[in-house]
Amino acid sequence: MRLLPFLALGALVGLPPIARAQSVLDRSPTMLGTWLGSVGTIQFNFVHRFTESGPPEHQISNSPTFLTTTRLPRLPALVGFTYATSSDIAPGMPNEWEYFVRVVPLALGNRLVDVSLHTGYNLVAQSADGELGLARTAGPVRLLVAGRAFSNAFDAGEPRYAVAGGATVRLARYVALAGDVGTLLERESGESVAWSAGVQLGVTGTPHSFSMHATNTNTGTLQGASRGTPQVRYGFEYTVPVTLARFAGGRGRSRPAVATVDPVRAIATDEPVDTARLSRDTVRATMRQLAYEPARLEVAAGTTVVWTNDAPLAHTVTADDGTTFDSGTIEPGSRWAFRFTRPGTYTFHCTPHPFMKGVVVVK
Repeated sequence: MRLLPFLALGALVGLPPIARAQSVLDRSPTMLGTWLGSVGTIQFNFVHRFTESGPPEHQISNSPTFLTTTRLPRLPALVGFTYATSSDIAPGMPNEWEYFVRVVPLALGNRLVDVSLHTGYNLVAQSADGELGLARTAGPVRLLVAGRAFSNAFDAGEPRYAVAGGATVRLARYVALAGDVGTLLERESGESVAWSAGVQLGVTGTPHSFSMHATNTNTGTLQGASRGTPQVRYGFEYTVPVTLARFAGGRGRSRPAVATVDPVRAIATDEPVDTARLSRDTVRATMRQLAYEPARLEVAAGTTVVWTNDAPLAHTVTADDGTTFDSGTIEPGSRWAFRFTRPGTYTFHCTPHPFMKGVVVVK
C-alpha cells in the first residue's frame, strides 16, 4: 500500500506548455531542476566525485553517476535512468540503478513558477521515490526548491522524506555560481545536512555544459542527493545532449508540421518590425539544442516567419542557395524574421552546424 501515493503521482499527465532545455547553468549540483530537453535528443550527464584517503596512502576514490534521458514525443515528459557505482545507499550493494519519469505540467518561464514531478524506482533500495520541484527565474538568479519522498529509504524498511533548495546566479552568459542545501527529515546518527557549491560553465559554441563543484553527497540519484556524509567530495559534471538528426543525413524522420499563427508574440525581433505588416501573416518557429522546430514550414505567400533561438548556443538561418536570405548569427534568446513573398521551396541550414536543416514551402 505504501507504493500507491507514488504510483498516483507517476500517473499525472501534463498540460501543453513546454519547458526549455536546461544545462548546469540553470541548476545547482545536487538539484534535479525542471528541464525536459527536446524530442529527438538523447541527454547524457557524467558526474564524477573524488575523495582522498589521507596519509600515508593518499588514495583517490571515484564515485561516478551516469544519467541518460530522452524526451517523449507530444508530451511534457521525459524518461531515463541513472546508474551509479561506489554507492552507499544500500549496504554491500555498490551499484545503484534508478529508473524515472519526469513530467513538467507547468513551465511558465520568467512569468511564474516552473513545476516538475519526478517519479522513479531505485532498484538497489527497492524503493519508489519521487520529487516535486519548483523553479523560478528572476533576472540572473534561478531559485529551486524540492520536496522528496522515498518508500523504502536506503533499503531500511521504512519511508522517509527530504527537502532541498538551491540557486544559480549568472555572472555572464556562460558562467554561473551555484549552491544548494538539503536534509532528510528526522536525520539519524551519521547523517548530515546535504550541501554543494560550484562554478557552472557553458561550453561556448556547443550545447554542452560543465560543473566544477564540492559536495558532501555520494551519488546523483534522489536518495544519494538527499543525505549528507562526513566526507567532502570534489568533482565535476559534464552534460552531453546528442541530437539524432545529426546522424540522419539532414532528412527529418517526423512528419511535416505546419506552424501556427501567433501574431502577438511573433513581432519582437532584433530589428525594428512594422507590426501592421506582420498582422496575422506571421508564424513562429524555434531552434532548440541542435534542431529547428518545426523543421518544415508550409506558409502562404506574404507570410513572415520569425525564428527564436531557444538553444544555449548561437545559430543561423541561412538559405542553401547562399543568396535568398541569411540571418547572420542569432544569439541565444534572440529572434530573426524574414518575409516570404514568392511561392517556392526554400531550404536552409545553420552555418556553424550544417547538419541542422529545414525547409519553408511557400504556396
